[in-house]
Amino acid sequence: MTISGTTSGTTSVTRTTVRLTDGIDEELRHLIPEGICRTFRVMPYALADGQVLVAAADADDSITAHVVAERIDRPVVLIRHTVNEIVAAIDETYPPVEAEVETPEARRARMQMAQMLTRSGLVTSEQLQRAMLEYSRTGDPLGDILVAHEAMSEDVLVAALSEIFQMQRVGLADFEPDLDVARRLPEPLALRLQAIPVAVTEEAVLVAVARPLADDDAALVEQTLGGPFRQLLANRSDLDQLIQRVHSLHYSEVSTQALMESRPESSAHVVVSPAQKAVLVLAIVAVVICGVVWPINTLIGIVSVCSFIYLVVSIYKFRLTLRALGTHLETDVTDEEIAALDERQLPVYTILVPLYKEAGIVPRLVRDINALDYPQTRLDVKLLCEEDDDETIDKIKSLNLPPHFHLVVVPDSQPKTKPKACNYGLQLATGKYCVIFDAEDRPDPDQLKKALIAFQHVPANVVCVQAKLNHFNQDQNMLTAWFANEYSMHFELVLPAMGAAESPIPLGGTSNHFVTSTLRELGAWDPFNVTEDADLGIRLHREGYRTAMIDSTTLEEANSQVGNWIRQRSRWNKGYIQTWLVHMRNPVHLLAQTGLRGFISFNLTMGSAFVLLMNPVFWFLTTLYILTRWGFIEQLFPGIVFYAASALLFIGNFIFVYLNVAGSLQRGEFGITRTALLSPLYWGLMSWAAWKGFIQLFTNPFYWEKTEHGLDEGSS
Repeated sequence: MTISGTTSGTTSVTRTTVRLTDGIDEELRHLIPEGICRTFRVMPYALADGQVLVAAADADDSITAHVVAERIDRPVVLIRHTVNEIVAAIDETYPPVEAEVETPEARRARMQMAQMLTRSGLVTSEQLQRAMLEYSRTGDPLGDILVAHEAMSEDVLVAALSEIFQMQRVGLADFEPDLDVARRLPEPLALRLQAIPVAVTEEAVLVAVARPLADDDAALVEQTLGGPFRQLLANRSDLDQLIQRVHSLHYSEVSTQALMESRPESSAHVVVSPAQKAVLVLAIVAVVICGVVWPINTLIGIVSVCSFIYLVVSIYKFRLTLRALGTHLETDVTDEEIAALDERQLPVYTILVPLYKEAGIVPRLVRDINALDYPQTRLDVKLLCEEDDDETIDKIKSLNLPPHFHLVVVPDSQPKTKPKACNYGLQLATGKYCVIFDAEDRPDPDQLKKALIAFQHVPANVVCVQAKLNHFNQDQNMLTAWFANEYSMHFELVLPAMGAAESPIPLGGTSNHFVTSTLRELGAWDPFNVTEDADLGIRLHREGYRTAMIDSTTLEEANSQVGNWIRQRSRWNKGYIQTWLVHMRNPVHLLAQTGLRGFISFNLTMGSAFVLLMNPVFWFLTTLYILTRWGFIEQLFPGIVFYAASALLFIGNFIFVYLNVAGSLQRGEFGITRTALLSPLYWGLMSWAAWKGFIQLFTNPFYWEKTEHGLDEGSS
């Protein structure tokens, strides 16, 4: 055996008595993953003198030696073999799947790219090694991996591709398009191929492309344009911005009007329908007449109905909590299943992030998204900014983010709401699945992979997977602790129980994962509904689809200031009432679509907003009676009504406290459990916000109460 060199604890040799052609030791056959074997052309095959012999096409390559040594916990010797011998051994160990095996042409282009970048000093050996390892897992283009990890810029990659493919480049940063020319390629095709016509010459149409088009795609473009065309390589981010500018009017119209025009009965653009107005007027007239004729009995009747609604809603939530307490009702995804995922098979995943007046939080947002355990080359991150938010737009531009981050500027129009921005971004989405994250969100790193596996486990009619929400600043003050208790109750107990019962689930505003194509078919979010998430969850259910919960958590920032909290909560309550009004326009149709159990669940869930409106009335009457012993109040609570109201006072408040305690216990947040004992005070704030939202429903129904983020000093 002749030793030719030593690198990183790995020895390379040129001659040995044991050859790869003698066979592969079964113990070593799968010691190195297939992707690394094929990328670096290596194969472990025998043990000799306590060392693992590894066949290598380039036994002197330091990167190959380092990669192999990192994956084998014993001394390693690299043995030089021919490429054909190693490929044959790899194919025997890992039978090749044609679509997953790199073609000779692609390999030559990759090696040419690697040599060009390293010889010119544009990337370091360490950066190239990390990129090669990711390539071995994902099979994504080496250049795109280097750009995604900011080892080099997109402009450098475009220059390298221009050299390799002998294609001319074009700069689009300040380009003003001729719209007639740019729109010669239909928007869906331009978006899918990342290609757009930029000029016309006597010989051909000049088409800017992010990457050289495949032969089939090039033929389709030529057919669509009706003649020859020439490809010009462009920066992906600049090309993306150009496509948005060319088609912004179309995107804006669809994001605002699609649901309103295709399903007007499902849109909240009309707050109260004519039929609902008629019923409401008749009910008011009837109550007034009864009040004149039988004043005391009418008031008793109103108190009785309110008490009954109040009690039923409380018992319903209590029942859901008991069902979920101490159980695991979420769709299970194990660590082993996550580890077993083949990253070459991972689909593109779109992340929609609505931003408004949140420039300061953008760097942390970028950091947290890049921390996700998902190949960055398979991410399609849409940073959705309003046109008048210059500060946030300028901040994003100043960061020079890699091309998997897309700045999306939503034209300034009404309604200026989060769902309209999400609808706008959804039209640009390229992912098979999509998810919404808010600016301050900190999702579990493996959440995207968990959602993908969950979609494989659940029935085909499950098109949404909801992760849990909680707060990272729950210990900041009493308000944040109450907020965290409430979230624990809602996401750890109530929603899992509703999912297990296949009841209509009002989605959370973030971390809900969708099948993109189905979301588009349903008309996406209602831009006029200020709790678009809850509304969408009900619409999904009505169309025969279902939502599943997964055991993955996204941490948000709990509002730590009362005024900020009231703004957010008043919007939620306004939206819940909006949602109830929309879906109760035709109660018979709703009942037919959801069934009796679903119908009752919907009304009791949305009914919580009305219960919050009742609270101050009951509290006022109770306080007034204690202070005055006014006999008139006694008359409102005769016999059974008194006992029902007393039950509300004691049982209802007990249930509310119990739910909050149970939620924090279920999550294991024992440090804030004691704050749940003071939950009735929190309930008072909720009622304040509910009345504000209720009044605003009639004065400014589509106004989006902005919640400020970044108020927690420890959140930056």
